[in-house]
Amino acid sequence: MTSPAERALPANSPGESREGDFGCTVMDLRKLMELRSGDAIDQIHAHYGGVANLCSRLKTNPVEGLSGNPADLERRKQVFGQNLIPPKKPKTFLELVWEALQDVTLIILEIAAIISLVLSFYRPPGEENEQCGLAVSTPEDEGEAEAGWIEGAAILFSVIIVVLVTAFNDWSKEKQFRGLQNRIEKEQKFSIIRNGHIIQLPVAEIVVGDIAQIKYGDLLPADGILIQGNDLKIDESSLTGESDHVKKSLERDPMLLSGTHVMEGSGRMVVTAVGVNSQTGIIFTLLGASEGEEQEKKKKGKKQGVPENRNKAKTQDGVALEIQPLNSQEGMDNEEKEKKAAKLPKKEKSVLQGKLTRLAVQIGKAGLIMSAITVLILILYFVIDNFVIQRKPWLAECTPIYIQYFVKFFIIGVTVLVVAVPEGLPLAVTISLAYSVKKMMKDNNLVRHLDACETMGNATAICSDKTGTLTMNRMTVIQAYIGDTHYHQIPSPDVLVPKILDLVVNSISINSAYTSKILPPEKEGGLPRQVGNKTECALLGFVTDLKQDYHAVRSEVPEEKLYKVYTFNSVRKSMSTVVEKPGGYRMYSKGASEIILRKCNRILDKKGEAVPFKNKDRDEMVRTVIEPMASDGLRTICIAYRDFSDVEPPWDNENEILTELTCIAVVGIEDPVRPEVPEAIAKCKRAGITVRMVTGDNINTARAIATKCGILTPGDDFLCLEGKEFNRLIRNEKGEVEQEKLDKIWPKLRVLARSSPTDKHTLVKGIIDSTVGEQRQVVAVTGDGTNDGPALKKADVGFAMGIAGTDVAKEASDIILTDDNFTSIVKAVMWGRNVYDSISKFLQFQLTVNVVAVIVAFTGACITQDSPLKAVQMLWVNLIMDTFASLALATEPPTDALLRRRPYGRNKPLISRTMMKNILGHAVYQLAVIFALVFAGEKFFDIDSGRKAPLHSPPSQHYTIVFNTFVLMQLFNEINSRKIHGERNVFAGIFHNLIFCSVVVGTFVCQIFIVEFGGKPFSCTRLTLSQWFWCLFIGIGELLWGQVISTIPTQSLKFLKEAGHGTAKEEITKDAEGLDEIDHAEMELRRGQILWFRGLNRIQTQIKVVKAFHSSLHESIQKPKNQNSIHSFMTHPEFTLCEEGPRTPLLDEQEEENLEKFPKSGTRVLLLDGEVTPYANKNNNAVDCSQVQMGASLADSRLHSLETSV
Repeated sequence: MTSPAERALPANSPGESREGDFGCTVMDLRKLMELRSGDAIDQIHAHYGGVANLCSRLKTNPVEGLSGNPADLERRKQVFGQNLIPPKKPKTFLELVWEALQDVTLIILEIAAIISLVLSFYRPPGEENEQCGLAVSTPEDEGEAEAGWIEGAAILFSVIIVVLVTAFNDWSKEKQFRGLQNRIEKEQKFSIIRNGHIIQLPVAEIVVGDIAQIKYGDLLPADGILIQGNDLKIDESSLTGESDHVKKSLERDPMLLSGTHVMEGSGRMVVTAVGVNSQTGIIFTLLGASEGEEQEKKKKGKKQGVPENRNKAKTQDGVALEIQPLNSQEGMDNEEKEKKAAKLPKKEKSVLQGKLTRLAVQIGKAGLIMSAITVLILILYFVIDNFVIQRKPWLAECTPIYIQYFVKFFIIGVTVLVVAVPEGLPLAVTISLAYSVKKMMKDNNLVRHLDACETMGNATAICSDKTGTLTMNRMTVIQAYIGDTHYHQIPSPDVLVPKILDLVVNSISINSAYTSKILPPEKEGGLPRQVGNKTECALLGFVTDLKQDYHAVRSEVPEEKLYKVYTFNSVRKSMSTVVEKPGGYRMYSKGASEIILRKCNRILDKKGEAVPFKNKDRDEMVRTVIEPMASDGLRTICIAYRDFSDVEPPWDNENEILTELTCIAVVGIEDPVRPEVPEAIAKCKRAGITVRMVTGDNINTARAIATKCGILTPGDDFLCLEGKEFNRLIRNEKGEVEQEKLDKIWPKLRVLARSSPTDKHTLVKGIIDSTVGEQRQVVAVTGDGTNDGPALKKADVGFAMGIAGTDVAKEASDIILTDDNFTSIVKAVMWGRNVYDSISKFLQFQLTVNVVAVIVAFTGACITQDSPLKAVQMLWVNLIMDTFASLALATEPPTDALLRRRPYGRNKPLISRTMMKNILGHAVYQLAVIFALVFAGEKFFDIDSGRKAPLHSPPSQHYTIVFNTFVLMQLFNEINSRKIHGERNVFAGIFHNLIFCSVVVGTFVCQIFIVEFGGKPFSCTRLTLSQWFWCLFIGIGELLWGQVISTIPTQSLKFLKEAGHGTAKEEITKDAEGLDEIDHAEMELRRGQILWFRGLNRIQTQIKVVKAFHSSLHESIQKPKNQNSIHSFMTHPEFTLCEEGPRTPLLDEQEEENLEKFPKSGTRVLLLDGEVTPYANKNNNAVDCSQVQMGASLADSRLHSLETSV
């Protein structure tokens, strides 16, 4: 270390006056940070005279840190920049409006409306021509004819409203998301030394010259140079793409870069570059927060001049997406896109999204077909009626009038499409998720990825850590075995021999991270605060309980004097520290008792003398000391030491160093179960969710804790395994994991002890990929350590611990538990299920309206040449059923009833048979009422008929009643839609949801205004009070009809089909895995393009098959009867197929083996398009998954269908 005199050296660089008295400029430091290993060390020594001198130039003290003087900090920010990367500018409201306008349906409507407007102002000379007919010309209607523009204007107006609502929703979603990012940002803190004290500082406030304390699991917030390090290994893959961990030391490579992860060890660094000047910052600037401005980007690249930087090449090649975005402050929101690419395991779109997209595509197709047919029928009817039946000539001057009719028909067609397409679905999902995320924040769930929220509702399994999640993570030593005696309470220091006491105190104080310490309680009479690693805090607490002071030992042996440190990691499961002593070295070790005891060959007796410790002694000790401690649920830690002579041993050869230890003591640490956990786990069991505990602890400890929590209950058939045993059972001779073997284990597995992070990942992956059981599993995982990253990413939902979790774990997770508590996970399940149910409620409501509106518009148009519901009315209905209903139904609060049913799972359809019964049942009622009103309403109400009204005729009372009744039926059906599982009481808890009540009342008030004052734009006219009551009465009939429907048992309606299935496993094939997210709508489109190629392939294959068939047809073989499809050939493998061209490799190894079972008499037929479907595929573009399975079984091969993967 440097002497004080050296530290106080005046900064004597030419840049001093220019750069606010610092001995180096931003550019100097940036250039320095671009160097690696040897080059960097040479540059530091040549240019700055070593790290200590660099610190003095930056006016900082390597031990004490900065003084923390506000003026100094401000100056540093001005000279070297702040530790922030400016986020990308949010989209302005106008940009969002422009985006909303891109919706195809709206564009069609706009065009139709504009044409309608233009034509309404066009007064052709032939208008009065009797021949054109049809146009009304009674005197009082002249004014009405002038008002033809209103309909077009009204459509435009409603389009504007829809656009504004959508844009506002997007804007508020973005705002909410940024709020969330800011919250994550504020929560991220880092250990900085200022004025000799370690403080937790928000990352954005770190400045150049700060001394940062780094430890295992940290995500480095800025670039820096190592001052002192112990066994430090860094994962730089986020910057360089190299997956090997890089060793960092003062001699070999002291350069630490922002955005990289500390995988092992600890140390201190001086911060040399922050924000946009750090390596990650430079890359983000190159990626360009200003994406559109290519020129500016190039200029920046030149300005920043990044010589010999490996990263630059990468960014400019466009491979920059490899860079894993830095957490929060490094402009988290401007890299959501990169994050998607950087997440290595590509997740499929969430379960719900997948189902919704497929459903929306199906509905959209149906709507398109219906609207096309509507337009076609209207035009044909008009043409045939006028020119064929009435034999009118087509007059040139009448053309504009005919065009006006065609435009009117076109508008009707478009409105059918508008009503059919459920564009409210994405809105409902967004509102529901945004609402849930906001509420979940109160339940201590910080949701980082929106879709995690609804995926959680499908969870069928939770793999939880033990420490901190199920337990309180407040550890205390309550038993100890020292000097041949098992103490069940902490012994008084007088009982122990001074030599042993001294060894215990030194071993614990020195061989633990100096960042772990015990602070006085915050409140009088409270418990002392534990800071740092909780196990180490328990041991330090043990030293304090022995009336000793660990601070004194630490100040005698400061961190700089530690000769060598082997830090704790998941492989070692131990930690050792070497210190120099007169005549040699002493190494203190601590770790899991069975691991350290295996390395001990001596033990201290009562007098403190080291006596031999043989295998039989060890077994005896395990039986009498360790197992009893473990069965009380205690974690056992062994403390040992070893002395070396003055000849320096080979420190890098760990196996040689970590042997021949002398055992000092074994302690039992208690970590009490959180009081609320057993109840939460019981809730999970009731909800059909299996909780598994995955821990690094001893199996007896794990079993004891699992029993206390209620994961294990007496009489259950379950498995508790250790990591080694688990691996032995699931791997084959080559050491590869076999899914079949794993499938035999995981259903019964409840506790996995002494597990490594790899075991956790293997288990999670195995459960997710498994196909045993009636439904596929959706797995949630909790983790806090750096090494839990892979498992958290692999899981469907990863929960990271907000308090104990490392930055790496938080980065890999989907939800952060801000209180580290298992009960918060149960809350997340409840919210997730609620989202799913809200979407289902909305779907049930929307599809009823869809079915009715489309059929009414379609049949009405075909029979009366005019839709009973006009374009503007349809748009109002659309607004009710999309925007308002999604608001009302998507914000239903969750109830405990949600946790009293089993999870839906991956393959459960969105629309269950009960919902289908409700949709069709209500549709029948509504259609009956509407048709009765349309065709017989005028007689019932004794008013003029509105049917077959000429163009531009005024609105009729008849059709106003139809419209009004239709809307009121929807309103009351909205109340019915609150329940989707066939419950009778649809009003339960309705007043808990104020939004729902206000939407229903608000819509009703709007409807009154529209009918009474809407006039021409809404094609409405005023109604009398009695007519209003009739409309209301029919509307309320919906509620009564709902009761009738719920009495019909769903089982008896065998013809009902479910809809909106999840993706079958066969469909997510190898091809799809390459996509970032499997977008089903996109896949549908791609299928269309590929059909052409497939057609050609088919023809080629058929020609080849026919040739093959001719060449190998023997008299003995009778021609199979039904060979109209080439698929059948797969079941007749005798036909040979000569193929010169390269074969399409479609089989994986197992399938090869399966195919070998075929008779060897002929080569197997390999179809070019990889189909094994046993019959000609009817729609040629999507294979029904049952068809795929059937085909596969017939051909005795598990070929994936290429069609589904396209």
